Amino acid sequence: MPQASVKQKVKMHVKSGDTVQVIAGRDKGKVGEVLKVIPKASQVIVKGANFRTRHMKPRQDGESGQIITEEAPIHSSNVMLYSEKEKVASRVGYTFTEDGRKVRVLKKTGEIID
Repeated sequence: MPQASVKQKVKMHVKSGDTVQVIAGRDKGKVGEVLKVIPKASQVIVKGANFRTRHMKPRQDGESGQIITEEAPIHSSNVMLYSEKEKVASRVGYTFTEDGRKVRVLKKTGEIID
């Protein structure tokens, strides 16, 4: 008997507010801020990347319909953390500071993110 596929919550390497670069797909190379993180689907919404167009019908009398463009989710494996100072995308590592906090570090630059 086949089991129902249950998506597991995955630990993500990006958080909302991070600056990331898209590394795959139609918007490859674009840099933007993570607006929203969807851990259950392991997806992120990046500002200015992966636009989707929706056609909205008028809801009330006299109102006109409209075409709305909005950012659609991208899988988290298709984005990389981006260093604004060095202008380079990098993988993420984890280390501890002197006061014992666990922080994220860019592997290429050594820059601490958190």
